[in-house]
Amino acid sequence: MEYIELGYIGLFLICFLSATILPLTSEGVLLLFLINGFDPLFCLIIASIGNSIGGSTNYFIGRMAKIETLERFVNDEQRRKKLILSVKKHGIWIGLIAWTPIIGDPLMILTGFFRVRMLPLFALMAIGKMLRYSLIILLWS
Repeated sequence: MEYIELGYIGLFLICFLSATILPLTSEGVLLLFLINGFDPLFCLIIASIGNSIGGSTNYFIGRMAKIETLERFVNDEQRRKKLILSVKKHGIWIGLIAWTPIIGDPLMILTGFFRVRMLPLFALMAIGKMLRYSLIILLWS
């Protein structure tokens, strides 16, 4: 496990990359670090920061997308309108569920696409991710 040899930098990198569209699991890596005697509080902070920056990256990817991209992925106009209304309605609150597997990354891309306000979105995203890691650490200990 080379990322363990990198210490907290390895934890940061894996947590960052797992919050992008890459299929990695930061929860398992966090547990591996805890099992190997790394400080739980420091792991919580590093994992949360790395994963939050990764989620923010998805937001900026969404900001770069063009309307044609959305039309290509959601070709039904009714579904597209429903999606637009949903993202506009829930806006910043989507950040709280950005940690969820499979849907979290695309949701953050959509928030960027629709220009959801960054600061409150990122704050709620960081809170959600930190709560998830806190629960993992609590269950581990």
